[in-house]
Amino acid sequence: MDNLYKPFLSKILKITKHTGMEYTFRMAYKGDVKPGQFFEVSIPKYGEAPISVSGIGDSGIDLTVRRVGRVTNEMFEDSKGKSFFMRGPYGNGFDLDMYEGKQLIVIAGGTGVSAVRGVIDHFSRNIERTKGFSVIIGFKSPSDILFADDIKSWEQNKDFILTVDSASEGYSGKEGLVTKFIPGIVIKEAGDVQVIVVGPPGMMNACIAALLKRDIPEKSIWISYERRMSCGLGKCGHCRMSDKYVCLDGPVFNYAEAKYLVD
Repeated sequence: MDNLYKPFLSKILKITKHTGMEYTFRMAYKGDVKPGQFFEVSIPKYGEAPISVSGIGDSGIDLTVRRVGRVTNEMFEDSKGKSFFMRGPYGNGFDLDMYEGKQLIVIAGGTGVSAVRGVIDHFSRNIERTKGFSVIIGFKSPSDILFADDIKSWEQNKDFILTVDSASEGYSGKEGLVTKFIPGIVIKEAGDVQVIVVGPPGMMNACIAALLKRDIPEKSIWISYERRMSCGLGKCGHCRMSDKYVCLDGPVFNYAEAKYLVD
């Protein structure tokens, strides 16, 4: 019997530094994977951490990491040219085919942008496959902005908004919470819209409330819960919410179902 906990060794192909706290590691990987799924990344003697897929390429995947604990601290230490142990991908991810032919709205905040980066990138290059594509992403401040190079490309879409909670001197972009810009989205037909919302719980709750006021059906809203995932296999119970396991049944949930999930 195969050992489902046994990781494979993946070489680091590239490291992109976004801020002092967030790096993107391009890892060697070939196989099926969807935006929104995650891998368990481990370093011997330091432990294991779940990391969302933030990009998918022909020869590898991107993992955007925030330095917040023992494993991620070690990932930042002189990792260039080295390898990590990984297992996965886990979770259900975002099904890109489901959004084709619909008006798609993506709203994300902070490191939550990582989970939808693949979605934004795909439809930014294939807007003709939608009935309209709107993006709102927000960060705490200009110094917290991730994926600056990608944003230059995404901004070619006239319905793209980048905002910061509070601006510093010299910043000339938009300022305010992402919810500030939801009323300005042109909804062509509420029943023909699909919305993805990813970010801190408070941000997601506020966005969903604003979307419901716009008569967006609950079943048309998709969210990602990344909560205390550990084993990735539904065995340890750390990520259980009601009768669901985030690592198996999520991280991507339809809001009509997710609104009933509690710790």
